[in-house]
Amino acid sequence: MKTLVAKAGNVLIGSGHPIVVQTMCNTHTSDIEATVEQCRRMKEAGAEMIRITVPGLQDVSHIKEIKQRLRSEGIDTPIVADIHFSSATAIAVASVVEKVRINPGNFHKDHEKAKEQFARFIEVCKENGTAVRVGINHGSLGEYITNLYGNTPVGMAKAAMEWLDMCVENDFYNVVVSLKASNTLVMVEAYRLLYKMMQEKGLVFPLHVGVTEAGNGDSGRIKSCVGISTILSEGIGDTVRVSLTEDPVDEIPVARYLADRYDHKLNSSLTSIAIEGKKAVATYHSPSRERLIEDLSCDFGKRLLDRELDDIKVKGSYLSDEGVETEISEEFGEYLADELLQACRRRFYRPEYVACPGCGRTMYDLQGAFEAVKARTSHLKDVVIAVMGCIVNGPGEMADADWGYVGEGDHKVSIYKGKTPVLRHIPDTEAIDRLVELIEKED
Repeated sequence: MKTLVAKAGNVLIGSGHPIVVQTMCNTHTSDIEATVEQCRRMKEAGAEMIRITVPGLQDVSHIKEIKQRLRSEGIDTPIVADIHFSSATAIAVASVVEKVRINPGNFHKDHEKAKEQFARFIEVCKENGTAVRVGINHGSLGEYITNLYGNTPVGMAKAAMEWLDMCVENDFYNVVVSLKASNTLVMVEAYRLLYKMMQEKGLVFPLHVGVTEAGNGDSGRIKSCVGISTILSEGIGDTVRVSLTEDPVDEIPVARYLADRYDHKLNSSLTSIAIEGKKAVATYHSPSRERLIEDLSCDFGKRLLDRELDDIKVKGSYLSDEGVETEISEEFGEYLADELLQACRRRFYRPEYVACPGCGRTMYDLQGAFEAVKARTSHLKDVVIAVMGCIVNGPGEMADADWGYVGEGDHKVSIYKGKTPVLRHIPDTEAIDRLVELIEKED
């Protein structure tokens, strides 16, 4: 069944079109110069769509000026406004940008009022040719859905279908939908369920695919590749974002790799595979360390998630940054296997970290705090720790976490146990010590 096609500016998303690579600014939208500069770097790195947060009505004028500045420089990359907790802002910005991302779970506190506001929003989008992403996030589904289905993949898919049905009722089809989670098992199941539901309805909307709050470094790349590749390998997905707690420009090469691989523009560097029971022995000759990580994650992520395999051994070589062929040592091979199995939720050899990539709502040094938390907690096991950029939607979106470190702004931090704040307004100079004390006290 063919997927519908959505149009955001000069970019088409859906059947018959290449997978679109996108990313998101982590600058403050009110800092117009910094945001424009980051957009320039994103464009140069290959971003085909750029998302910018619009926290409130006061920022609509800022994103309008950012777009005008970019267009005056010949940068025509579509701009996506990211909206949380303000349906009025969504309506106001819909005539300014090429696409608006909303999260139905927090579009309005009252579900009936949210539906009314959504109909108004859709009318503005229709008048201006603006595309919409209905972006469902695990952990921020809204009370209406969680009361019916719980915070589950089924709840995520049902929530998406309700809002897609409203789009159809309003004769609006310029829509993309996403179901993101940090847990790869939840994310994959949700996308599979939604795709099946859309097929049964006879109307398949384009899908934006991503693993939210994936973290950084090797683990963030591996987790992202595992989740995204599993869906893309099944012919599901039309645009991707890799969410890393790094400079957002760093996300683009990983997303580009995934798009090119599943648009059949490149092949894996896997040279041989042997299956011993439910363990794979994989040999690679990769052109780089990063390519080795990407290929391994895509080659075996789905098979480990779906329990076709239980373990993996990695052998072979890769080219170093200096172009020197480097053998995959036993230690490095074990590290790659451990990271892959952790990303697939099959074996936990270290804490599982959930970390948002940051955006214009982030009020502190998120990357620095995340690295500090990892350094202080790496000895722990069987615990999920979230490091979130802001109090706005951080608590909702760290649904799987046992503990949360959430920035409040003004050098203050809240510490959560599950979804319950146990310490508030802690100076950031003390917060990691307090977090570690609480976790170790529990143990």
